[in-house]
Amino acid sequence: MAEMFTVKVEEATPAGGGRLAAGPVYRSVYAKDGLMELPQDIQSPWDFFSGAVKKYPKNMMLGQRQVTDGKAGEYVWQTYEEVYQKVMRIGSAIRSFSVNPGAHCGIYGSNCPEWVMAMQACNSQGICYVPLYDTLGANAVEFIMDHAEISIAFVQESKIKSILAVVPKCTAHLRAIVSFGDFTSEMKKEAEKFGVSCFSWEDFSSMITEEDSYFSYLPLAHIFDQVIENYCISKGASIGFWQGDIRYLMEDVQVMKPTIFCGVPRVYDRIYTGINLKIESGGMLAKHLFQYAYNYKLANMRKGLKQHEASPFFDKIVFSKIKEGLGGRIRLMIAGAAPLAGQIEEFLRVTSCSVFVQGYGLTESCAGCFTSIANVVSMIGTVGPPVTTIEARLESVPEMGYDALSETPRGEICLRGHTLFSGYYKRPSLTEEVFSDGWFHTGDIGEWQPNGAMKIIDRKKNIFKLSQGEYVAVEVVESAYMQSPLVASVWVYGNSFESFLVAVVVPERQALEEWAATNNKAGDFAELCNDPKARGYIQDELNKTGKKLGLRGFEMLKAVHLEPVPFSIEKDLITPTFKLKRPQLLKYYKDRVDQMYNDAKDGRTAL
Repeated sequence: MAEMFTVKVEEATPAGGGRLAAGPVYRSVYAKDGLMELPQDIQSPWDFFSGAVKKYPKNMMLGQRQVTDGKAGEYVWQTYEEVYQKVMRIGSAIRSFSVNPGAHCGIYGSNCPEWVMAMQACNSQGICYVPLYDTLGANAVEFIMDHAEISIAFVQESKIKSILAVVPKCTAHLRAIVSFGDFTSEMKKEAEKFGVSCFSWEDFSSMITEEDSYFSYLPLAHIFDQVIENYCISKGASIGFWQGDIRYLMEDVQVMKPTIFCGVPRVYDRIYTGINLKIESGGMLAKHLFQYAYNYKLANMRKGLKQHEASPFFDKIVFSKIKEGLGGRIRLMIAGAAPLAGQIEEFLRVTSCSVFVQGYGLTESCAGCFTSIANVVSMIGTVGPPVTTIEARLESVPEMGYDALSETPRGEICLRGHTLFSGYYKRPSLTEEVFSDGWFHTGDIGEWQPNGAMKIIDRKKNIFKLSQGEYVAVEVVESAYMQSPLVASVWVYGNSFESFLVAVVVPERQALEEWAATNNKAGDFAELCNDPKARGYIQDELNKTGKKLGLRGFEMLKAVHLEPVPFSIEKDLITPTFKLKRPQLLKYYKDRVDQMYNDAKDGRTAL
């Protein structure tokens, strides 16, 4: 049975009364007892500790003897300020699981610094901590965990087995177990079978911290980067800015050496293509070594090992070169703004030596409303379950053949929750258009996966019908063609008056120049783009890629125009996050489009 990352909170609604059928309402498994409430001012015993930190920051607070080779040495002390910093990180991690003020966390173990820090972390968030004596038996532990509705259990390493024994009967409320020490992979698998996440003390406390640094290059006018940067600021992290020139993007990354990198598919496509070109040029032995290392690490990740546990040896001798290309310190990579191809996500999860997650959101949802879960391989190709402030359901789109009540539910993604906008400024009619019965209609088409993750498969408005009646989901088609190493950008066009597709393609300069050298073609890049044989070569290679990735016959290209100048924001052809602006592209290339259709009909395209 697949591990589930969502829970159903409302049943499906059949069509009727002029309403479309809608699938069940789902939440993230980490929000199964309710969506995360917005932060509120709290008063609790926290005042005692926080006041002492201000008065006595350098005083020794918690001490423990250091044990080496079974022998206890001198006491090692932590100051009030040092403890405070750790407590704040733990408190932040608790809240990230949607454990709100008034909720309950358990602390199970003997006296130690971690016990006190877990207690103070609960106090810092207005959360009630429930002590469990370390001498309690299994029945007593089960009763307290269930009766007190424990959301997160902080547990001494020697007590992990005792907690795991009662997890099957405590899943109604239990979301995570945090060990004072570490977890074995077997113990983690045992808990995760029941939807309970497991963390070592270090992992749980090492979300984004003041030691992190973020590389800022995505447009700040876009909600994605605004939210990420505000979160980094809230954690005291560093933010470094790029020069503003895409040509020097990777150079900026290597100089700054960030720990957090956010990107859109267009950027990750380029990174993926660049790495693969280097692998291909590295010789047969290097290619075989890379592929062996890749397969070995991926197999271990599929067994449940975290990316850093799956193959430390190959990380060091093979994949470290890729990490160095990203500055050498990357530990978290996030993809957003548009769906990322599954093979690219898998590749970066395996090779980047960092945690890689993909999310989905809109300006209307304050950025992220779905986020995939780190180190869960079944999340690849999806945007994960809903975040803890959002509920989601699918609504059928009959004209596109999407049924929210089918065995594989597909339909328009609809949202409601605490972090949605209230409406469009001075646009009441538009607000009414996107809201229905309290549900915000995103315009994006999703598909629920067996594990409760969402997969973005289409865009409601980016679909057209060809003259023979076939529907084309153009973003899916473009995503397939973008997998070709010959392509930097591609815009695919069709309409209901024509029976086939054409495309404007910006080729990769190096790839086209290498083809020209092999085929004794002279001229600069613009002249090569105008060469009929070059057009034929690119068209044939794109169709081979499309066929390999499962595109159907009517989705193949019958003509292409090679554009030497990249699509740009200045020409109003793309958005700041590199999404295509289709009406503007059609207006700009109208003459070329008409010529491609005429040439294709006359058989004058691939020479």
